[in-house]
Amino acid sequence: MASDANPSSPMSGSPLTGVERDRAMLAEASARGTGAKLGAFMRLSGPGWLQSAITLGGGSLAGSLYLGVLGGTSLLWLQPLAMILGIVMLSAIGYVTLSTGERPFKAINTHVNPVLGWSWALATLAANIVWCMPQFALANGALQQNLAPGLLGADSALGDFNAKLLISIVILVITVAVTWSYGSGSWGIKLYELVLKLMVAAIVLCFLAVVGTLAWSGAIDLGAVFTGFIPNPAQLFEPAEAYLPFLDQLDAGAQGYWADKIVGLQLDKAAAAAATAVGINMTFLFPYSLLSKGWGKEFRGLAIFDLATGMLIPFVLATSCVVVASATQFHGRIVPGLVEDLEEEAKPTNGEAKDFYGIASNRLKVLGLATEMPKKPTLDEHLAEARKLPLEEQAIAAMLVDRNNFRLSQSLAPLTGEGVANTVFGLGVLGMTLSTISVLMLMSGFALTEMLGLKQSGWPFRLCCLASAVGVLGPFFWSKAAPALVVPTSVFGLILLPIAYLTFYLLMNQRSLLGEDLPRGGKRVAWNLLMGVSAGVATAASLYMVWLKAGQNGMIAIGALLALALVVQFTRKPHGSPPPERGRG
Repeated sequence: MASDANPSSPMSGSPLTGVERDRAMLAEASARGTGAKLGAFMRLSGPGWLQSAITLGGGSLAGSLYLGVLGGTSLLWLQPLAMILGIVMLSAIGYVTLSTGERPFKAINTHVNPVLGWSWALATLAANIVWCMPQFALANGALQQNLAPGLLGADSALGDFNAKLLISIVILVITVAVTWSYGSGSWGIKLYELVLKLMVAAIVLCFLAVVGTLAWSGAIDLGAVFTGFIPNPAQLFEPAEAYLPFLDQLDAGAQGYWADKIVGLQLDKAAAAAATAVGINMTFLFPYSLLSKGWGKEFRGLAIFDLATGMLIPFVLATSCVVVASATQFHGRIVPGLVEDLEEEAKPTNGEAKDFYGIASNRLKVLGLATEMPKKPTLDEHLAEARKLPLEEQAIAAMLVDRNNFRLSQSLAPLTGEGVANTVFGLGVLGMTLSTISVLMLMSGFALTEMLGLKQSGWPFRLCCLASAVGVLGPFFWSKAAPALVVPTSVFGLILLPIAYLTFYLLMNQRSLLGEDLPRGGKRVAWNLLMGVSAGVATAASLYMVWLKAGQNGMIAIGALLALALVVQFTRKPHGSPPPERGRG
C-alpha cells in the first residue's frame, strides 16, 4: 500500500518528500499498532493547531472573562460544549474535503448553490479584515499597560501615538514574516505550524500559571470548578447564587427586573459563545489547510485527531483558566468606585463607568429617574446618573459591569505579585493576538486567491494575505470604526454560520460529490445526528444574536439571502450525474 501512495519506491533509494513521507509514516505506524499510530498522528498534526490559534483570540478572552463575571464557575461547561459541536461540523468538512480532494468553494458552487459558496467566501474575507483591527489594538494594550508601560506606555518618552505606531509596525512585520512562510512550500507550512504550536502552548501555559498560582494561594474552590464542567442548561435561565443575597433585599418588582436582567445577559453571552466558538472563517480555513498539505482520504482519521488535540484541548484549557480567574476575582463583586456609598481609593475606568450607566439606564427609565445625558458624557456624568438608583440596585448593576484583561491582571497582583500578574497576563494576551493576526492573514490569503482563481502558494498567495494587514490601523481607528464595521460584519457572519453548517450537511449527503465515500448505514445515521444537533444549536444561537444585533433588518437579510439562493437553485443548470468510483486519494 505504501508504494501506491508513494511514487518513489524504497528500492530506488529516492528520498520521500512532503505528503509522500506523511503517507509512508502513517502506513508504517498503522502496521505497528495503535500506539505507533497515535505517535504518528501527533507528529503529523498541524491544521487543528491553526484552528486553535484563531479561536484563542481577543474574542475568546473577552467572552471567557464575562462568563466568569456573570456565572462564576457554573458556566465552565458552555465553551467546551460549543467547541465540541463546532468540531463535529469541522470533522464533516474535513471528511468531505479529504474524500473528494475538491476545493470546497468549487464543490459548494457546483453541488449545492453558488450563492452560498460566494457568501461563504465573502463573509470569511470580511470577518478576517474587520476582526484583525481589534487584535492589533489588544496587542498594543498588552505592551503599553502590562509588559512595558515605562518604555511604551502612553506617558513614556515616546508618547502614546509614537509608541502605538512603533508597536504596530513591529507586530505587522513579525506576523507578515511568519504568515508568508506558509506560502513557501511544504517546509514553510511545517515551519508555520511549528511556530503556531509554540504560540498556542505559550498561551495555555501562561493562563495555567495564573490559575495554578490562585489554587496554591487557596483562592479557588476546586470542587466548584469540577462541578462547573457538568452541563446544566437550566443555569442559563436563573441568576447565579452569588446574586441571591442582593436580590433578596429588593421588593418584588425590582427583584423581578434584575433577575431578568441577569438572565438576559447570561443568554446573550451563551448565544455568542455557541455561535462563534467556531466562526464562519474557521470553516473556510480548515479544508484549505488540509488541501495545502496534500492530504487525501487516508488522512481522515488524522484530521479528526488533530481537531481534538490541537484545537479542543488548548481551547478548553486556556478559556477555562480565564473563566476560573475571572470568577475568582470578579463574580459577585462590585467594581471599586462605582457605588457612591462604598468609597474606595480605586477609581473606575471610563469604560466601566459607561457600562455601569448602560446597565442602569433602563431601570432609571422604569423608575422615572432618567434625565437626558450630554452627547459625550464624562466619567463623572455617567456615575452621577447611574447613582440615582437605590443603593441595593446600584450594587447589582456594579457587579454586572464587564471587566477586561488589564483589570484582571491588576486584581491578581495582591496574590501573584504585580510583576508576575502583569508579565504572565501580558504574554498570554500578546501571544493570543500575534497568533490570531497571523491566522487571519492566512485565511484572507485562502479566501481571496480562491475567489480570484489564483494559486494558493508563492507571491499571489502572499500578497492576498495582506488583505487583513489593514488591521494595523486598529490602535488608531478601532473605536471610531467599530460601530460602522462590527455590527454588519458580525450579523453577516452569524447569518452565514448555520448556513455554512447546512451547506456541508448537504455535501455530506451528496452522492454526486462523494460517490463511494458517502457514509452508509449506522455511520451515516451517526454523522447526520451529530451534524443535525450542531447545526440546530448554531441556528438557534445565530437567530438569537442576529435579532439582538440587527432586529427586524437582520431577519429580512436572512430571508433575502435564502430567497436569492432559491432563485439561483431553480434557474441554474443541473450539475450532472454522480462521479465514478474513485481510487485512493
